[in-house]
Amino acid sequence: MNQHRLFIAVNLPERIKNRLDYYQNAWPDLPAKWTKPMNLHITLLFLGNIVEKDIPAVLDTVECVSKKYPPAKLEFEKITYGPPKKIPPRMVWITLKKSDILAKMKEEIEQLLIAQNIRFQIEDREFSPHITFARLKSFELRQMDPEEVPQIEEEINLNFEVKAIDLMESRMKKFGPEYDVLESCELKGEELEIEN
Repeated sequence: MNQHRLFIAVNLPERIKNRLDYYQNAWPDLPAKWTKPMNLHITLLFLGNIVEKDIPAVLDTVECVSKKYPPAKLEFEKITYGPPKKIPPRMVWITLKKSDILAKMKEEIEQLLIAQNIRFQIEDREFSPHITFARLKSFELRQMDPEEVPQIEEEINLNFEVKAIDLMESRMKKFGPEYDVLESCELKGEELEIEN
């Protein structure tokens, strides 16, 4: 059965990617594979392998939900090791401030997909918006003296308005993953109050 590796993401404006590119040269001694600026994104919901026949229903769900929500401002916090409390760290993350709108969209998409009996990878953890900035080379990291490992805790003052969420496909290529936008779904809703 033909399957596609899908996820729902917020893609970054070019001006943000260009600013972030500057930081990738800040820690030259860190054994890491840095994410290409063109691939930087915020994963709203990782779906995993989806059978081809379910893709139209996934797309309809993402479009339906995106129409209900207004554009949302996202604010960056810092560049740090991630995931939180993971020792040794596995990645370099860019963390963002909590977004109630994105969290509600993720939750609603999940519930609608479950209701339609669409099989996808359900993550049992709270939505924490972040960007995977680099993946650490764990073997090389372990060979380093702890004092040689750079401390990464860089505050970053950037923000942008999310105007769409994208259904993406990840394809594994020789030099790493390539991401294709299958459909971009605009956020068209009116301002709304989010219940906590």
